[in-house]
Amino acid sequence: MADMRRISTVFLASVSLALLLPAAAPATLSEVGVIPPTTPETVPSCPGSPCLAVSRTTGFQVKVATNHNPLTAPRAGTIVAWTVMLGKPNATQIKFFDANEGGISEAGIAVLRPQAKPNLTYKLVAQSPLVKLQPYFGKTAQFPLATTIAVKKGDVVALTVPSWAPALALGFGKDTSWRASRPKSQCSTTSTQTAQTQVGAAVQYFCLYQTARLTYSATLISTP
Repeated sequence: MADMRRISTVFLASVSLALLLPAAAPATLSEVGVIPPTTPETVPSCPGSPCLAVSRTTGFQVKVATNHNPLTAPRAGTIVAWTVMLGKPNATQIKFFDANEGGISEAGIAVLRPQAKPNLTYKLVAQSPLVKLQPYFGKTAQFPLATTIAVKKGDVVALTVPSWAPALALGFGKDTSWRASRPKSQCSTTSTQTAQTQVGAAVQYFCLYQTARLTYSATLISTP
């Protein structure tokens, strides 16, 4: 994702230094969730029509075309930043979402650990602070973490949105889908708060949404 915001020279220098330090095996820097260009182009829907947003839930991408589980950590390491591509809803759209989806736009990332039983259950093991998103509407913004988050191989990096976020791209085929922390009976509604925010708690991610993509990623430094 281009046009990174709020990423400091100090942060870039520290990442570069970490990669240069001698180790038994070199650490690697990767962007979990970044996928080669797709058709259609990945662009958040707002301010278009329909202008749809992620709202009152925690979600993660399951598949983008032939790319399966793109938000799963490929190795153990540390999340040092997260990035989100945001649409630019107009004033009327912002007013509607603020009034109907729990207040001002904000989001953060969550680290989920898959559980063996019951099916589609994920335990919240860590989360970042929430960030108010409206100053970054229409941009791709990166948020370095003051306190980094350790992950194990196989952990899933999810997007937690207790209100709403214009971070949803539409128009893909049925081979593209994301999953949310909503119960089966609420897959078609956003009237209830379903964001997973209690560290240590496990939730079933019943609801699968096809033809759409969440527009976020996370920066991972692997453990040497």
